Amino acid sequence: MSSVRVLVGTRKGAFVLEADGKRNEWKVDGPFFAGWEIYHVNASPADPNRLYASQTSGWFGQQVQRSDDGGKTWNPVGNAFTYEGAVGTHQWYDGTPRPWEFKRVWHFEPSGSDPDVVYAGVEDASLFRSADGGKTWCELPALRNHGTGASWQPGAGGMCLHTILFDPNDERRIFVAISAAGAFRSDDAGASWRPINRGLVSQYIPEPDAEVGHCVHRLAMHPSRPNVLFMQKHWDVMRTDDGGEQWREISGNLPTDFGFAIDVHAHEPDTVYVVPIKSDSEHFPLDGRLRVYRSRSGGDEWEALENGLPQRDCYVNVLRDAMAVDELDACGIYFGTTGGQVYASADSGESWKAIVRDLPAVLSVEVQTLP
Repeated sequence: MSSVRVLVGTRKGAFVLEADGKRNEWKVDGPFFAGWEIYHVNASPADPNRLYASQTSGWFGQQVQRSDDGGKTWNPVGNAFTYEGAVGTHQWYDGTPRPWEFKRVWHFEPSGSDPDVVYAGVEDASLFRSADGGKTWCELPALRNHGTGASWQPGAGGMCLHTILFDPNDERRIFVAISAAGAFRSDDAGASWRPINRGLVSQYIPEPDAEVGHCVHRLAMHPSRPNVLFMQKHWDVMRTDDGGEQWREISGNLPTDFGFAIDVHAHEPDTVYVVPIKSDSEHFPLDGRLRVYRSRSGGDEWEALENGLPQRDCYVNVLRDAMAVDELDACGIYFGTTGGQVYASADSGESWKAIVRDLPAVLSVEVQTLP
């Protein structure tokens, strides 16, 4: 029987949760790196025991950690993230120029074929690649040095490159998302990039339909349809069917279209999940009711999933990297909250239970389906 491993990054350490294919009983290990912010933990599809973690602190800086035994033990690896190319500047909140500065790693995306190849999305917005298991890192500078880069400015959480998606049919095609610059695509393995934000409208920027400047919170893709992307934006849930050439809104009957997390069912490319939050100033569920919304039509028509979730006095948030799916036949959906709960559904969202409670605030959730 297959088993499941859930990798959780929190404000005060990392946790590894494991269960068999029934997903009824969970073993919790951790905290690893107790007291440190762990922005992301992710695993290599090519070697399930190879894990990468982003350990960061405002006092002690950034450290990349690697495990080669499924999270039982960890070792620090390379931490030399150096911006390449022209120094340049980007815009700050008030429109003044600001030098590029490396602050932290927000997201790891390991290669699907080589456990030593891993990409890192960092703040300030840039993409790095390692070909030796995280020992050394090289920037793909064409992204940050794009002609629009000087006009990028940080979202409320910082100017983070938080989403990295690969086209499984074309290893040279990469999609990334940056807050608050927008979505970008490379068709040549990162040698060049172009914005893919046509159709996005953001009322809070000087030019609402500008080429860049949109606060994209998260992108999601089903591997069987790499040209179809789903986006949770700072207001609006969006979809593109042509690799980002044109986006259209699919918020439909959602009670609010503000949120951070979005993901796609493992076996149903048109089944999409979001967690609506009240507003950009009130980061908690509408009416204090924690509900996941599911569309089985690729957007526009949404249904509330609430069985097993708190339906009163709940004021947690679900952050952009804190939702994931497993690949079991009965697809499991997982998400973590800023209240320290990790909820799981073993039936595609019909019912939920907290598989762990009272962790530090959850920053990220990833899931491995193990043989």
